[in-house]
Amino acid sequence: MNPPNSATRPAAVRKTRNRPQVVRLLPSGITILALSAGLSAVKFALDGQLGIAIGLIGAAAVLDSLDGRIARMLDATSKIGAELDSLSDAIAFGVAPALVLYVTLLDGSAFGWIVALLYAVSIVLRLARFNTLLEDDSVPAYAREYFVGVPSPAGALVALAPVAAYIQWGDGWWSSMPLVAVWTLISAALIVSRVPTLAMKSASVPARLAVVLLALIAVAAAALVTYPFVLMLVLVGCYLLHIPFAIRSKRWVAARPETWDIKPSERRAIRARSRAARPYRAGARRVTTTARSATRLGLRRPRGD
Repeated sequence: MNPPNSATRPAAVRKTRNRPQVVRLLPSGITILALSAGLSAVKFALDGQLGIAIGLIGAAAVLDSLDGRIARMLDATSKIGAELDSLSDAIAFGVAPALVLYVTLLDGSAFGWIVALLYAVSIVLRLARFNTLLEDDSVPAYAREYFVGVPSPAGALVALAPVAAYIQWGDGWWSSMPLVAVWTLISAALIVSRVPTLAMKSASVPARLAVVLLALIAVAAAALVTYPFVLMLVLVGCYLLHIPFAIRSKRWVAARPETWDIKPSERRAIRARSRAARPYRAGARRVTTTARSATRLGLRRPRGD
């Protein structure tokens, strides 16, 4: 039996085979760049160039957010790419930040090493759980809009916040070894926790706020050039403040199965309408309660008399 020619092969197969090999390797190349940037941060931290070290870990976070999207856009996803991404995250956001913290603010002490080790282990555990949840078909569709715990890139930047404050303002309470150890352990706890955090793919901006968003992007670009570490601390603070809202959002969706299969933007519109109607219902209850109280006190005649 002769093998099928190119005319009889499915279009998807022909498209994949005809794609240049360089294009198919582009997502993996970006992942390797992220790994190299994260590991190079350790070298610059050992040389005392902490600003470059944090910048490289930030660059690794940006590259990590791009490789998966580009792989899906190019239809170049693969099993080896997924495994490589996990290994890259473990090194760039687990090993590298742990070593940067250990050689800087954790004073290179035995207790500091234990703290750094716990942080690195938390990243590995989170990645293992994330890979397991990807293969779990019982997870509802809406749950894919939330991360379980703080993702690895965000966790690395949160853990490195004391280093950013130290670079910006020098020695202070933020650089004391006990506080840095506690902050690192809290970061590790958030990483391995089951606290929901919003995924960027589910975020959307209403049309009326588009101008405000563009203005904030311009301000962030200016701050990146002039005060990059202050910008990092502000972003870390905003990210931590969003966690209670993410918890509330997931609870609201989980309690309403009829909203699980609709778009996040439509779901937010439903929530906005329910919040807008709530003050009227509350006001009606207050009026009814006041009327009943007046009737009991004899200040108002009951209806029907």
